[in-house]
Amino acid sequence: MKIVPFFLLAIACFASSVYAQKITVSASIDSTQIWIGQQTRIVFELTQPEGKWVQTPVFSDQIINGIELVEAGSNDTTTSADGHTVVRQSYTVTSFTDSLYLIPAYPFIPTGTTDTVWSNPVSLKVIQPFEIDTAANAITDIKEVMEPPFSWKYFLKKLFPWLIAFHVLLAIIYFVLTLVRRKPGQSTIVNEVKVPPFVKAIEKLQQLKEEKLWQQNLQKEYFTRLTDILREYLELSYSIPAPELTSDEILSQLNALKKDNKEAFIRLQQLLQLADLVKFAKWYATPGENERSLNDAIAFVNLTKTEEAKEDDIS
Repeated sequence: MKIVPFFLLAIACFASSVYAQKITVSASIDSTQIWIGQQTRIVFELTQPEGKWVQTPVFSDQIINGIELVEAGSNDTTTSADGHTVVRQSYTVTSFTDSLYLIPAYPFIPTGTTDTVWSNPVSLKVIQPFEIDTAANAITDIKEVMEPPFSWKYFLKKLFPWLIAFHVLLAIIYFVLTLVRRKPGQSTIVNEVKVPPFVKAIEKLQQLKEEKLWQQNLQKEYFTRLTDILREYLELSYSIPAPELTSDEILSQLNALKKDNKEAFIRLQQLLQLADLVKFAKWYATPGENERSLNDAIAFVNLTKTEEAKEDDIS
């Protein structure tokens, strides 16, 4: 009757032994020899059954006395061909003391068991890359602090932002004082009297008439001024870019006017056509054509001004 408990105990021990054999830890180091201040990496590779958790060593500032921890890398987890989970823990380390260090074995404790798996020890040699001649580097007196030479460029570079800030501050003070000194109800906004486009056009046409350009054989200048006045009027009244358009393009834009106000359209058409002949084809207009063109321009403006403007008709 005592054989069965013994047999079960043996199976449990065997299972525990098999479980412990499935967890392995190996430690390695990228460079076993570095100069003082250089860095190398220590890697712990843990192989464990899938779904198991193993408590690993935790390092703070040092791996061991003399080997400083620079950075702890993130765990790199992969799966081996036999289904085991492989976890790689890396630590970047350095040292500032010339010595040979032995990094001991560290314990890795699987959960659910009292067994402990140990990593293998590794060594690191830290070398002083040059010899210090203490005899040649004798202690000397402390020298006085050296003052750098005065630099205008550096001085102006530092002064420039303060000058800008000072002028901005003056502008703000002036603006505030202006608002404070303003009398109650006083407004700084001046309502600009908006002159209707047709009024401006008529005034300019009358001025052109008084200049008598065509009478001085300045026909090209006369028709250029005349068409420029009309183009400005069309731009303000009909919101079309007349100054940038050709005569044909302007007439094309005013197709609606051709139907609504045929007389105005015909007057504008014959004026623009004659002006193009004079300006571009070296056509010499007769005195009657010159006067008729100015009259056509005045009539076009009067025929096309808005209903509100017609109440103050300018003839």
